[in-house]
Amino acid sequence: MASTRSSETLAAKTADVPSASKPALQPAAQSASRPALQSGSRPTSRRAAQSVAPASSAALSDDAPAVRTRARPGERRVLILQALAAMLEQPKNEKITTAALAARLGVSEAALYRHFASKAQMYEGLIEFIEQTIFTLINQITAQETSGVLQVRGIALMLLNFAEKNPGMTRVLTGEALVGEHERLLERMNQLTDRIETSLKQALKLAVTAHRGSTDAHLPANYDPALRANLVVSYVLGRWQRYARSGFIRKPGEQADAQLVLLLR
Repeated sequence: MASTRSSETLAAKTADVPSASKPALQPAAQSASRPALQSGSRPTSRRAAQSVAPASSAALSDDAPAVRTRARPGERRVLILQALAAMLEQPKNEKITTAALAARLGVSEAALYRHFASKAQMYEGLIEFIEQTIFTLINQITAQETSGVLQVRGIALMLLNFAEKNPGMTRVLTGEALVGEHERLLERMNQLTDRIETSLKQALKLAVTAHRGSTDAHLPANYDPALRANLVVSYVLGRWQRYARSGFIRKPGEQADAQLVLLLR
């Protein structure tokens, strides 16, 4: 399976998690408002990384002759994935063809297949980016927050904000963009959802075993981490679905903080 290499990641954008009783946890980011896609980039700063414009040729001085530079192989892969993500952001739910993707990039379909053996592998490139970004942010949240309940709150808000700032990738997260594609793509998205639920369950187990006097000490004795983790995942999936089906109008993070309080207490 030829997916994008870890060094050829896209830059994501996620909104800051809203403030709560404790300082808000903020996902990783890039500083530029629309930075170019770069090989080897990873979301590492405190603000969420933003969607990106295609990498361009090096800037030339005014008196320098115009020189057309060719994108390197790794850069071309990134440009293809970026174009695919941008096409997925269109409100109309139309199936994306390699012909349309090639036309958007101004290249032939054969040029696409020099970098990806199939359209399924292009989608795998987006899925790999989503996985790397989400679990990097989950690790940051769990490392920074000691309360298990607040870890789950931060993870859920991050997932909703990631979708809001990356609408095209929301259609991948829900599986909508993968209908009619290779079945392994939906299987991989199901595995991602299971991994997220596992992370939530682990955080809530931490909350249940917290020492008296901690933020999580108020939880009832019959608090079920597995049940609550499944409930939160179902809530996030539902918000993603509504966002995609509304043509990206109904924001997934609307009143999410208050609703998560009800789900987690």
